[in-house]
Amino acid sequence: MPKKKKQSAEFRFYEVPQDEPVLALMGNKWIQVYGENINSQHFHNLLEIGFCHYGDGDLVLEDDYYRFSAGMLSCIPANFLHVTRSDQGVPAFWEYLYIDPEAVLQSVGKQNIQEIRDLLEAINQRTFFIKVEENPLLFTLVRNIFEEMQQKQEFYKNTVNGLVYALLFAIARHNGKKNLANNVKASGLQLEKAIAYVEMNYQSNFKISDLAAECHMSETHFRRIFQEKMNMTPIEYVNFVRVKKACELIDKTDISMEEVAEKVGFITPSTFNRNFRKIIGTSPYQWKKRPDNHEGKLLEYKISALKGW
Repeated sequence: MPKKKKQSAEFRFYEVPQDEPVLALMGNKWIQVYGENINSQHFHNLLEIGFCHYGDGDLVLEDDYYRFSAGMLSCIPANFLHVTRSDQGVPAFWEYLYIDPEAVLQSVGKQNIQEIRDLLEAINQRTFFIKVEENPLLFTLVRNIFEEMQQKQEFYKNTVNGLVYALLFAIARHNGKKNLANNVKASGLQLEKAIAYVEMNYQSNFKISDLAAECHMSETHFRRIFQEKMNMTPIEYVNFVRVKKACELIDKTDISMEEVAEKVGFITPSTFNRNFRKIIGTSPYQWKKRPDNHEGKLLEYKISALKGW
């Protein structure tokens, strides 16, 4: 009997806009029949907070199905497979917040490195899907963030930074509770450890075998699974992350391109230039003249990443 073909997952890359505290997807655009013509689950690089205003359907988390309806909140860390599917023909209205927990904790708080690591572990250890009565504080914080991002009154960025900081601690505390019925997944994507390793060590000259070891796989098996799940090879993903980091350095600093290449892990400037052009479609020097292209160009890289939404 032939083996069942494994479905590929979609990697959706999101980026918090420069000088904004969160990426907020709000408004009538998000009134839609979710999951139409979508056959695969996806995962992303940021923490996703979703709030359902109305509609009915299923939130699918890997192999598990959970019914959603008005007034429910989802919390899905990076690298967890999921998809939202409305009941057939029934529009739903979700709004979303995308957050980089590490960046928030480093910029707003005064924790040391170990405290930040402990908090991130608590925040990222599981998904959950709850009703308001299960954690009223979480709902209050999320609603206040949406309100601030919609109105954008004076000092809204400072206010949202504080609210997001409090939200992360509330999530960490919620995840610390035992035996919560709707704390639904305690392990994420099979490749999560490799993805996290790349994010933490992209500056270093590591090998693909090191990534395989993080996932407790042989290198051959790891390469095959990575290609199936990510629609790209491991080295394509590593280069994508390095180029993304290079774009950030070019936008935010005045260091030389040789220094940029070294800081993001490319061994030689020529390797850096070649991969930058392959992914972005232009040279690093041309990019520096038009840094406003960062978000749009980076998200157009179809080989290794699909644009979020």
